[in-house]
Formats: sequence, C-alpha cells, structure tokens
Amino acid sequence: MGAPPGYRPSAWVHLLHQLPRADFQLRPVPSGFAPQEQEYQQALLLVVALAGLGLGLSLIFIAVYLIRFCCCRPPEPPGAKSPPPGGGCVTWSCIAALLVGCTGIGIGFYGNSETSDGVSQLSSALLHANHTLTAIDHLVLEMMERLDEAVRTELTTLEEVLTQRTELVAATRGARRQAEAVAQQLQGLAFWQGVPLSPLQVAEDVSFVEEYRWLAYVLLLLLELLVCLFTLLGLAKQSKWLVIVMTVMSLLVLVLSWGSMGLEAATAVGLSDFCSSPDTYILNLTREETGLGSDILNYYFLCNQAVSNPFQQRLTLSQRALANIHSQLQGLEREAVPQFPSAQKPLLSLEETLNVTEGNFHQLVALLHCRGLHKDYGAALRGLCEDALEGLLYLLLFSLLSAGALATALCSLPRAWALFPPRNPSASCSGSHLSEPFLHARLEPVPHLRSFPSCRRRPH
Repeated sequence: MGAPPGYRPSAWVHLLHQLPRADFQLRPVPSGFAPQEQEYQQALLLVVALAGLGLGLSLIFIAVYLIRFCCCRPPEPPGAKSPPPGGGCVTWSCIAALLVGCTGIGIGFYGNSETSDGVSQLSSALLHANHTLTAIDHLVLEMMERLDEAVRTELTTLEEVLTQRTELVAATRGARRQAEAVAQQLQGLAFWQGVPLSPLQVAEDVSFVEEYRWLAYVLLLLLELLVCLFTLLGLAKQSKWLVIVMTVMSLLVLVLSWGSMGLEAATAVGLSDFCSSPDTYILNLTREETGLGSDILNYYFLCNQAVSNPFQQRLTLSQRALANIHSQLQGLEREAVPQFPSAQKPLLSLEETLNVTEGNFHQLVALLHCRGLHKDYGAALRGLCEDALEGLLYLLLFSLLSAGALATALCSLPRAWALFPPRNPSASCSGSHLSEPFLHARLEPVPHLRSFPSCRRRPH
C-alpha cells in the first residue's frame, strides 16, 4: 500500500495502536480497525467502561472522605474560638486544585480548536474531491452533447451538400463514425456518475456533527471555568451558600469530565487503529458503498507506478479519433470548399466544436489523473490522523486534569467552609460586623472605679 503524499502515521498513532484490547470476556482483540465486528466494538466500549469505573471510584472516595470528615471529627472544647490546625492548608490546597483545573481548561480550549481544525481539513478535502468528480462528469457530458449535436446537424448538412461527390460523402461519414466512437469512449470515463456515495453529503454530515461537538465542549469548558471562578470567589468572600452551590456544580462537572474522558479515550484508540493502516479499510468501504471496480479504486487511493491508469485505453482511443476527425475535416476543407462553397459554414462550425472538444479533453485527462484525488485523500488523512487526533489527546488531558482537580476540590471544600466564621444575625441586619464587639461591651457591667489618693479632691 502506498501512503498518501505528506502523510505518515505519527508516534501517537503507533503508541495508541500498540495498546492491548479486550472484549467483555477479557479475551484479546486484534488492534486492526474493524468497527463492524462485535469484539472490536466491545473493546472500545470497555475503554469507556474504564472511565466509568474511574468515576465510580472517585465518587466512593469522595463519599468516604466526607463521611469520615462529618462523622468522625473530635468534639471541640467549649469556649474554643481558634480554628483547628491545618485549616489554612486545606483552603490553599483547594485553591491550588482549582488553579490546576483552570490550566486544564486552557488545554481543553486548545485541544477543542485543534480537533475542529482537523475535521475542517477533512471536510475541505472531501469538498475538493467532490468538485473534481463533478467536473469530470460535467466535462464528459458536455463533450458528448457537443459531439452528438455535431453529428445531428453539421455532419448531416455536410453530407447533403456533398452528395454529388461520393468520396467526400465517404470522408464525411468516416468523421461521423469517429465522432460516435469518441462519444462512446467518453461515456465510460464518467466513473462516478450514478454512484450513491456523495463526498458532498459526507462532508456536510461531518461538519454537522463537528459543529455540535465543538459547541458541547465549549459549553463544558465554560461551565467548568465558571465553577472554578465562583468557587474561588466564595472562598475569598467566605460565603457558605456560594461555596455549597459550587460544590454541587463541581460534582456535576466531575461526572461530565469522566464521561467525556471515556468518549475521548475510545475515539482516540479507534482513530489510531484506523490511521495506522487506512488504505485497506477505505478501499473495502468505498467498494461496498459505490460498487466501483478494484482497478479504479486502487489507482486513485494508491497512485503509484505499480497501478496503471484504468482509463488509459479509452483516453488513447478518444485522442486518436479526435485527431482523425481533425485531419478529415482539413481534407474536406481543401477539396470540398472550392467546389461547394455552401460547405464552408458547417465545416467551420465543426472545427470550432472540435477545438472546444479537444480543449475539454485535455482538461479531462488532467482531472482523471490520480494526482488530484490522491492529494485530497492525503489531506483528509492528515486532518483526521494528525490535527484531530492531537486535539483529542489534549482534550483527554483536560478531562484528566479536570477530574483530578474537581475531586480534590470536593474533598477540600467542606473542610474549608467549616472554617468560615459564623455570621451574627443582628450584625447582618445592621449592615456592619464591626459593631459586634461594641454591643458586647455595652452589655457587660461597668466595674466600680477604685479611688486612688492622688485622685481625691482637696477641700478649698
């Protein structure tokens, strides 16, 4: 198999492709890309299940930690007003975890952009390939219509004009047979005509799915960013209600992070299997969907010296027939026009049609060469297997950092809000907490003043 120009499987593709795979019965599964096989589907679902297992273990650990914190705390001695030791470390560990989560959010935005760029490159390659195939069909149809029109009008008129010269009529009929032969050969060059698979439809479907995937990740990233920022704000303001609300939101985002991690891991593993050897799978899939022959598909997907052009014979015969028509028209112009001046107009029209047809034919030969479509194939693989896969790995790193940071924050937040000082209801109504010490001072009894000798009044 010949690799597309500029595409080589990256180190990440080789690394992920070497990871062991197993089905639900933990039996080894080959790493070849086979999404239609049940064992391979189970292997990818098992990767998603591992992320679910990680979520379950995280929730169990958080629950055990919080139960131990709530139920196993030693009783505080009466009258103790100082916070327990280690409170500052708990708050700072929560802040550090949230900052790590913010770093993961930045990585997630970059990975989301890289994935979107790769899918956009895939869609652009499919659109360009669709333009090439459409241009081939259009050129073939136009050339056939021009030749059919020339046979029905100009050549028929020319035969009627030259009826008195048998040899000239024979030359005209020879040009007619050559034009019909060219039309017959051209009919087999529109190989994509009538094929149910449309690259345009595939590109539209890919773009539609990618648009919603990109939007979903942006919303997830923004949600986690808001949770981190408002949690930091709650810690700075020592607001219990805000920290409690953000704790519940952190639990929700933790579940979403583990879920996205499972999808990203399974997609990255499957994509690495595809990108390690894409030609075989693409050839088989395209053959099933289009019904085209192996010679045509091998020529465009492989495009090497070992595979010959399946249209070469048709192109050669068409080119020879066009050259024969051109020489016959030149002979008729030399011999027929001096004797039959009325034959000049159909001959000039035939030469114009022939010139346009030859120009379209050379353009058709260039489009039928494997270089253009094979270049689009290579661009699609680079977008999918380089940029998109790299973006998926960055998203996987984001999910991992997010899950770790949120799990740490969920363990630290309850201990952090327990250290917040209680708020006095009367102080909250007055709007100032600074008046609280003065209220206590007014309620305390005023001690009797001791009389000192130096303070006695002397009688006047």
